[in-house]
Amino acid sequence: MKEKIKKIILSLGADVCGIANIDRFTDTPQGFSPNDIFVDCKSVIVFGIALPKGLMQVDSRLIYGHFNNNSCQQVDTISFRAAKIIENKFGCYAVSIPCDGPYDFWDKNKMEGRGLISMKHAAVLAGVGTLGKSTLLINNRFGNLLTIGAILTNLKLHSDELCKGICIPECKKCIDSCPVSAIKDGNVIQKLCRNNTYDQNSRGFDVVNCNNCRNVCPMGYGDNPNK
Repeated sequence: MKEKIKKIILSLGADVCGIANIDRFTDTPQGFSPNDIFVDCKSVIVFGIALPKGLMQVDSRLIYGHFNNNSCQQVDTISFRAAKIIENKFGCYAVSIPCDGPYDFWDKNKMEGRGLISMKHAAVLAGVGTLGKSTLLINNRFGNLLTIGAILTNLKLHSDELCKGICIPECKKCIDSCPVSAIKDGNVIQKLCRNNTYDQNSRGFDVVNCNNCRNVCPMGYGDNPNK
């Protein structure tokens, strides 16, 4: 069943898919566990679509910013379609989780938001990747270019094997490249990052002024970038 579900996800356009049984989420902060959303959740299906590498070769403000944002919509579309197919095929419940917003948690003073669940931590628990020093998810094949989605289900599925990290232990490029020193002690100070990164141009279009931590990572395209 697990492999059939993965094939469904991949057939809809995802580049990678992994599964985590709910028992891997025991240390999740209260209010952000899959069971806080869907009481009967027994497994979390996590998947990702990779941005084209070419987006990292151009100025981040317009083209990268546009398609990075658009990738969230694409993930949500895959999630919605996959949930319907999984329910029809396996006679279960499948709950699509928004890739980014909407969510409730917002600390106005810190400008700190938290999704309904942490997509990148769910991805780690599902064997999709590991976290780099920038806190970006790093996948062996797709580097840090993945946009992550998740589906909660009451199907009891076995967890996939966890990934081995490919972040270079002595590397600090992401930390050193941050113009506002927002990366500290394994966390990102969201207020510093948001104020530096997101803006609007004179026409009123949203722009992304910085993606340094993503762009300078030696593992940004995975551990075999020519593959």
